[in-house]
Amino acid sequence: MKYQHAILTASFAILTSLGTSAQAQQSWTMTSTWPDSIDAVKIDRHWAELVNKLAGNELQIEFFAGGTLMPGTEVFDATETGSIEAAGDWPGYWAGRNPAFSPLATTTSLFNAVDYLNWIQQWGGRELYQEIYGQFGLVYLPYGILNNESGFMGRTPIKSLADLDGKRLRIAGRDQGRVLEQLGGSQVTLAGGEVYQAIERGVVDAAEFSAPGIDYSVGLAEVADYWATPGWHQSATVFGVMINQDAWDALSEETQEKLKIAADATMAWSLAWSERQSTEGTVKFREAGVEISTYGAEDMARIQEITNEVIVRGACEHPDHAKVYHSMISYLQHYANWRDVSVPYNMSRSFDNLPDLEAIEACL
Repeated sequence: MKYQHAILTASFAILTSLGTSAQAQQSWTMTSTWPDSIDAVKIDRHWAELVNKLAGNELQIEFFAGGTLMPGTEVFDATETGSIEAAGDWPGYWAGRNPAFSPLATTTSLFNAVDYLNWIQQWGGRELYQEIYGQFGLVYLPYGILNNESGFMGRTPIKSLADLDGKRLRIAGRDQGRVLEQLGGSQVTLAGGEVYQAIERGVVDAAEFSAPGIDYSVGLAEVADYWATPGWHQSATVFGVMINQDAWDALSEETQEKLKIAADATMAWSLAWSERQSTEGTVKFREAGVEISTYGAEDMARIQEITNEVIVRGACEHPDHAKVYHSMISYLQHYANWRDVSVPYNMSRSFDNLPDLEAIEACL
């Protein structure tokens, strides 16, 4: 009996080791919306490399920059169908599928990077990403946050809102375009890779693309003479990874937890990295002779007024859009209890004018 017990014990150990070995054999293909020429891809690479370090015995991710496997516009479908297991993205690209993707990616004149961090980690934001992406058979891990984007750059000076009137401006996002329209500008939709040529050839009067470090890396200092700040159109930006639900479910809970830990660590890294990049990018733009201007207080107040109207309007067009913004504005009101009494040592904006929460509630 002892001999039989020993055989059973040894057999169980072998089966267990085989199960562990099978887990170690898992490999994923991951790509991105970003090509190697755009520094945002470094956030995707950072997460994939960290996962390989943390979960290397159970999972290995082979990462391909955007455009090497398929166009960036196709990565959502490829991940949803399981053609690939994962893809780094910017949620706003999928707003045509559900407008709630837009505020999951960025806000106009609302959240800054710390607000997104707070909201995702402690005020229910993480669950909303899962809910919206989950409608398409995807798990989502937000893992990158940038603070506000540069603003408009081009060969036409924009020093006040009056200067936007009649201008053709590259700007991404539905809500951003609606705000710009009320300010008198005309939205031009262009892929990020077309911004340099559009400014150079005068197709647009000015364009926004990303944060200063990324804007410099794609060469905008070579074609822009003027830069209008701040980047009210994207007061902060979120990136993350879409994961096919079946691929996610095939992982052990322990491995899933390691992927979440890697996402949180990458999020913290991305904010500090991007702020350093933005600082160095700003220095380089100045050294290149680009003239930087800032909107006045009255102009910024006007932008906020129009933004509030646009947010409520969009909320009433789709319940998911309303649900996300309701959560965001509820967070801002709640956080204000501490934030407003800790000025100037607080970590976020103080608001005296927010979108009407009751009006958004009526749209839910």
